[in-house]
Amino acid sequence: MSESIAASSAAPATPPGGGRAAAALAVIWDLGLPLVAYYALHLLGVSDWVALLAATATATGRLVWVALRTRQVTWFAAVMMMVFGLGLALGFLSGDPRFLLVKDSFGTAGAGLVHLISLAGARPFALAAVQTWKPAQAAEFGELYRTVPETRRLFRLSGLVWGVGLIAESVLRLPVIYLVPVDVAVGLSALMMAVFVAVILTWNLLYIARVRARSPHAWVGHSADRR
Repeated sequence: MSESIAASSAAPATPPGGGRAAAALAVIWDLGLPLVAYYALHLLGVSDWVALLAATATATGRLVWVALRTRQVTWFAAVMMMVFGLGLALGFLSGDPRFLLVKDSFGTAGAGLVHLISLAGARPFALAAVQTWKPAQAAEFGELYRTVPETRRLFRLSGLVWGVGLIAESVLRLPVIYLVPVDVAVGLSALMMAVFVAVILTWNLLYIARVRARSPHAWVGHSADRR
């Protein structure tokens, strides 16, 4: 389920046209498939460990299928695939079904750390992700970030809020995982993740809209107005 975090936090730009519906449907698939796999097996009497393993495998399969279908594998998606692989390996060693839920928290925190660490470099993760999602406009986004202060502030603040927000969510999710039954923790964990992402994404879209209204030259499509 952590791959949906990476995808959402890496796409702060407003999707054009029907892109919003497509993005919402993709999130439903990303979150829904693992939950259906878990609860279906749980209802059939399968152990929590096997059900969680199946849910994790379903989430990983979804990520791989999308990558193969679109023929696009972004580096942040590859990082999430590594997180899943490491979580499965450590889960086999620990034998604790709750560890697979904790592993998702690690993945979320990792995505947050990537955002924060990237702020120290020349190109923050938020900018790199938008350039990946919009390759035809990648050079123009890079030029705007280099030359327009409002654009730099937009991407850097977006990265800061995503980084802090994702790390906060991963920390708050840990007590839920260990204080309630596993079958309850699965649903609450997914709900917390979805709510946090929805809140941060909504703020990000509103912030981008406000910046674009105030400084149209700070976004691709209005670069001619800079001069």
